[in-house]
Amino acid sequence: MAKAKTPKGRRTSPAQNAQPAMAGQTVAADAPAPKKRTSIPQFFSQVRAEGRKIVWPSGKETWVTSVMVLIMVLIASFFFYVVDAGLALASRYILAIGQ
Repeated sequence: MAKAKTPKGRRTSPAQNAQPAMAGQTVAADAPAPKKRTSIPQFFSQVRAEGRKIVWPSGKETWVTSVMVLIMVLIASFFFYVVDAGLALASRYILAIGQ
């Protein structure tokens, strides 16, 4: 958990920020708020409301994104092919030295 900064920029611990309890006083802990239950029809109306907020990409955006992914896959495939071929050549060369 991050510590809070004071206005002067010094970090303080939560224990330093706490107010000391006076003698004879009790310190109450924060009780969790009771959970509010949602009915089934209300739940589905909320789901539909959230579904209406979705912005679907157009056909052109989908096509452009798919082409970009294909290009990146081809570039990555070529890169790993070259690295694999180079490592195979280097390992064959190193193993040939020992014979």
